[in-house]
Amino acid sequence: MTLATVAPIERRPLHAAAIDRLRDLILQGSLAPGDRLNERVLTERLGISRTPLREAFKLLAAEGLVELLPHRGAIVAPLNAGRLRETLAVLGALETLIGELVCAHATDDAIGEIRALHFEMRAAHARRDLSGYFHLNQAIHLRLAEAAGNAVLAQTYRQLNANVRRVRYMANLSPQRWDAAVREHDAILDCLTARDGVRLKALLSEHLAHKTASVLAALDAPREAA
Repeated sequence: MTLATVAPIERRPLHAAAIDRLRDLILQGSLAPGDRLNERVLTERLGISRTPLREAFKLLAAEGLVELLPHRGAIVAPLNAGRLRETLAVLGALETLIGELVCAHATDDAIGEIRALHFEMRAAHARRDLSGYFHLNQAIHLRLAEAAGNAVLAQTYRQLNANVRRVRYMANLSPQRWDAAVREHDAILDCLTARDGVRLKALLSEHLAHKTASVLAALDAPREAA
């Protein structure tokens, strides 16, 4: 996907639709870290006015995807390896708590919903549909957090996860890592079905660590080589 091929968005709440489209462009790398978000170009490509576009910028800035520059507009936020490490350390701790609590508190219906999302995700992987896969993958992780039975935990997880979504997407750009992630999700579903909280919290923590290690190494490489 490139800006030249972006279709106008549907007439639902415009800033919400703009957020979804811009988020996908950033996650998929069509808009790269440091790129200026040209309002004139984006309003033309997306078929919206500047007001909902600027509202989308503000909300994406809260997710860490956009950086607002005083009197200079907005850019795609650069990736900061140090900040990512700090965020991922907290997110990893939340993942372990989710793994423990979800096995104790998830309803059978919630586990069934997660299982259905898992099979849809596997089908997207088989089609090599990375965008579709990633949306389903994120839905699974958020549903696990919601099913853990702690609203504060779910909200905190959702907010922090938004700040590392780019890294989680980038990790799947490696075919080997993508295939390994699917196998890890198979094991996660098995543990959830068995309600094995001890094993599940370890799997979720390891899954996050594996998924981001290659990206962090790539971010560090230019600095180490300098």
